[in-house]
Amino acid sequence: MSMSWREAIEKVLQEADRPLHYAEISEQVLSRGYYRTEGATPDATVNAQITTSIKYEGDKSPFVKVGRGIYALRSAESNITPTIAKVTNALPTSPAPEKAEPTAVTDIETDESVIRCLGMYWQRDMVVWRNDPRIFGKQQALSKPVDFGGQRGIYILYDHHTVVYVGRSVDRPLGRRLFEHTIDRLGSRWNRFSWFGLLDVTDDGKLVEVPPKVTLPTLISTLEALLIEALEPPQNRKRGDDFSVMEYIQDIDPELREREIQNTLRTIEQKLRGQS
Repeated sequence: MSMSWREAIEKVLQEADRPLHYAEISEQVLSRGYYRTEGATPDATVNAQITTSIKYEGDKSPFVKVGRGIYALRSAESNITPTIAKVTNALPTSPAPEKAEPTAVTDIETDESVIRCLGMYWQRDMVVWRNDPRIFGKQQALSKPVDFGGQRGIYILYDHHTVVYVGRSVDRPLGRRLFEHTIDRLGSRWNRFSWFGLLDVTDDGKLVEVPPKVTLPTLISTLEALLIEALEPPQNRKRGDDFSVMEYIQDIDPELREREIQNTLRTIEQKLRGQS
């Protein structure tokens, strides 16, 4: 049976019987087949569906907000308090509310971060490096991949988990800048990279520039988050207060996947020849 996004979200929350982060709701909607999407931003879609309902429907909305990015069904309010601490502790990027009681919000939570999306500890060997490389990522395993080769922003190079270089891609896109580091003095010194992008992602997987709404608190929280991600201080358990950015997981370049398939077929063929 085909469901709308809203129906699928409600079903996931009903089955969970506890508050969930919108990214977890999105993952469960797709993995259980409640909604089929060809879009690249299912996490953002779920978040927008819920926050829009809360803003315009008020107390009639089936959803309530119980933490930053964490939602539950209004009908389950009586069961939220015993579980809210457990849920928020499991989501270090989402600070728990000051009170453990759910409250409906009357406006959409606006993300004013200069950073629009990010990718953490991506593997160098999952990219085909050339002058204009494609660097793929997804919000969820079942969502449409996005090519972040044209992204602009800040990046970090690692030797495993040790930071070896911090750079920026402004006049040249992220993919080009990273390619240059495969052939310069850093070429043999890094095998992973993280990036923090200034361009947002549309649902059809395009990168677009969004005019930033920079305030002093926004700038401070962004700088704090970037330092926490880069340095990983042992006493910091989250990215920083008021910092909510879409994170993408890396996806292998289809060209590499095709090479792996061809290598596997050649290996099988050689073994069959050896047995004949």
